[in-house]
Amino acid sequence: MKNPAEQMIATNQANVEALEGAVNQAYAGMEKLVELNLAATKAALGESFGHLKAVMSAKDPQALMALQTSFLQPLGAKSMAYFQHVQSIATEGQSGFTAQFDAQIAEAQKAFGASIEQMTKNAPAGSEAAVAAFQSAMSNGQKAVESAQAAIKKATATAQANFDSVTRQAADVAKKAAKVA
Repeated sequence: MKNPAEQMIATNQANVEALEGAVNQAYAGMEKLVELNLAATKAALGESFGHLKAVMSAKDPQALMALQTSFLQPLGAKSMAYFQHVQSIATEGQSGFTAQFDAQIAEAQKAFGASIEQMTKNAPAGSEAAVAAFQSAMSNGQKAVESAQAAIKKATATAQANFDSVTRQAADVAKKAAKVA
């Protein structure tokens, strides 16, 4: 078994590596969002200038109205597609972060358990009852943390499912509205 100083150094190194991983993951998500926004902006500018040129060449009010209608019709579907991309980027980043966080928590709990075990082995004679009470409290605390983590995961999954359902419904409404117009 490592001495406490070596354990602290190893734990700190692991924490720095975990932080670096989380920062890199967040940065990758931001890069994806920037790329998406640049592509969306480029497409919107191209469409807008194309539409402006078409409007400038319209010969009568009916042609102008037809151009306006054809320009505005796909905006709902395009907006939904954009927000779905944003949501998928956010979900990807969140799930990666959650997995990394869970692994780090498991490692910390393991290290903490090893430290507690080492402490109990070195406890003075006659302190068995106090050690047993401490171990019981630690076990109950760990169970509470695990229960809270499970509840958070369930709530996150439910919220994600609800968001997906609302997104699908909104996309269906946008498609129906585009067909009617």
